Amino acid sequence: MAVAYAIILMLFASASSKSASGCYESIVSFGDSLADTGNLLLLRPADNQPRAARPPYGRTFFHRPTGRCSDGRLVIDFIARSLGLPLVEPYAGGENDGVSFSKGVNYAVIGATALDNGYYEKIGIHNKDTNVSLGTQLDWFKQFVAAIPVKTDGRKFLQNSLVLVGEIGGNDYNYPIMQEANAEMIHSLVPTVVDYIGSTIEELIKLGVETMLVPGNFPIGCLPIYLTQFETSSTAEDYDPKTGCLNWLNKFSRYHNKLLRKELNRIQELHPHVALIYADYYNAAMRFYLSPNEFGFSTEGVLELAVEQEGRTITMRRRHVAFLRQPVVMILLHLLVGMAYTLQRRPTD
Repeated sequence: MAVAYAIILMLFASASSKSASGCYESIVSFGDSLADTGNLLLLRPADNQPRAARPPYGRTFFHRPTGRCSDGRLVIDFIARSLGLPLVEPYAGGENDGVSFSKGVNYAVIGATALDNGYYEKIGIHNKDTNVSLGTQLDWFKQFVAAIPVKTDGRKFLQNSLVLVGEIGGNDYNYPIMQEANAEMIHSLVPTVVDYIGSTIEELIKLGVETMLVPGNFPIGCLPIYLTQFETSSTAEDYDPKTGCLNWLNKFSRYHNKLLRKELNRIQELHPHVALIYADYYNAAMRFYLSPNEFGFSTEGVLELAVEQEGRTITMRRRHVAFLRQPVVMILLHLLVGMAYTLQRRPTD
């Protein structure tokens, strides 16, 4: 972690003098469990709290569950601290009890999809975690912007904000995959999901947002839940011999990311004044799987995932590169490289 902070300091030292003094005044976040800082916990009733409301979540930094799907902080927390901003508060908590959204607001919700639940219900796919989609989050954001006092100048707030659009879209595929939908149907979802993410970005541009960071999908073929789900139906040829990951699922992630980058390029050409940053989650994570020793992980080990099923805790195991307990560090560095570049690009007022 010390190495991560050292590189962060170098990145911001290399940026413009304006960035060093604080280019972004706030952070706005959309997404799913990779960015939720407490929304699902606040949205759920007390008798139906998410798993992230119970230990061991939050044990290493906050020393209590905060609704984050992590034993500590998320990427968004590190970004906020690196920009000298407070941790981004969940929108569902409202501005009360001393909480202010003047330095940032987070709309991300665990389990959220890009497309709405109605779309998936029609094709027989069910989301039991939440009915919140990217569209819901955008509606919340519009309500928030409309409520900004005129004297505060809402458009200026957006121009000076770093907006994180995701990661979003991963659950649009996770639910069908876990519910054993056929591969053709899952593959057909990608253009629709990417188009919706793109239309959301264009809506944000219309509202006045000028800087957006848009992450791609992870190499889901390396996820222990899928390695377990497809273990009995896979042959040796289905796995990458270098990593042990499932080739077809990683190929699927690359397909999503390819279409997403193409969409971002299209939008960038239409709006050259806007800074769109693609955050390469896929290749950031793959560096761990390809060279675990470089990051302090063992190549000998058991990949484990504990899950709850019908009130029981089950441990899934598969021989694999040791579980990547803190992928946040490398991802963070990739994001900050992009941000440092953007900080240099932003025009001065």
